[in-house]
Amino acid sequence: MVSIIIGSHGRLSEELLNTAEMICGKQSNISTVSLMPGESLDDILEKYQAAMKELDISKGLIFLVDVFAGSPFNAATKIVYKEGNMDIVTGVNIPMLLETITKRDNMELNELVEVLKNSGSQGISSFKEDFIKKTSKHEDEEEL
Repeated sequence: MVSIIIGSHGRLSEELLNTAEMICGKQSNISTVSLMPGESLDDILEKYQAAMKELDISKGLIFLVDVFAGSPFNAATKIVYKEGNMDIVTGVNIPMLLETITKRDNMELNELVEVLKNSGSQGISSFKEDFIKKTSKHEDEEEL
């Protein structure tokens, strides 16, 4: 099972996990790290290292972070750069986290990263674009 650390500014990481567990049930081998106001890059780096000690990272570790080039991302790069079988995916959201949780048992890290890059963007939609226009188009075709 690929391990997960969700890193974010503020408590977003904690709430993302709470939401995912409401949907999928309690999870193991997953941790959250929050960068709070007044904390530095070194602080979040220490939190990541502490979280890693609590996880079984033998099958890989994926950092799901909120923003590319933000402090949670930058701290994770310091770890991932030195280690094998680890990666970082930015723009974490609920669809991406749910996909990670449900597929991490049966995929290698590199396969999982590819799936996550797609699921994160596919989880973003516009009601009017994706539902109303398609429904209207379908109704127009039925009238013909």
